[in-house]
Amino acid sequence: MKKDKTTIRAKREGYKARSVYKLFAINNKYRLIKKGDRVLDLGCWPGSWLQACLRFKAFVVGVDLRKTEIDGAETIIGDVTEGSVLEKIESYGEFDVVISDMAPNTSGRLDLDTLRSYKLSARAFVIAERVLKKNGNFLVKVFQSRYTDDLYSTVRKKFSFAKIYKPQTSKKRSKEIYIVACGYKG
Repeated sequence: MKKDKTTIRAKREGYKARSVYKLFAINNKYRLIKKGDRVLDLGCWPGSWLQACLRFKAFVVGVDLRKTEIDGAETIIGDVTEGSVLEKIESYGEFDVVISDMAPNTSGRLDLDTLRSYKLSARAFVIAERVLKKNGNFLVKVFQSRYTDDLYSTVRKKFSFAKIYKPQTSKKRSKEIYIVACGYKG
């Protein structure tokens, strides 16, 4: 499989994945993550978003099913749907920002894949509600589907600002979009 220019660029610049440029683009537009922020990265493997957060001079905790090692980042190996993992996350205290690039293992069945994506995104929102500071920010990836409006509506009620965003660095055929939310009302 031929690598695209963005993947080659990421590797050349020392990033673990091309998704780093999605976070850079979103952060340039919405200023979600600022110097000194405490950031929780859900679905952090392979680590490019952890790398980006460190570049923003943030304290970052990453959570994933797979072991992810990035110098300067704290990591938790585990399933975000399990209570024991939520307890570990909560042991770090409150966060200024919660970001999630979680995606399910895809089956090739659009209906099943979009439902799984929605469930992960909804779980990210539940976790964000537990650990976000007042006025905190939230970013979550979801596969665009009939579930998107429900999730967006739920998020919008809890934040001062919310927007659906598709970075230019996303592949054209990709169903992934991001919900960007700022100013958590608590």
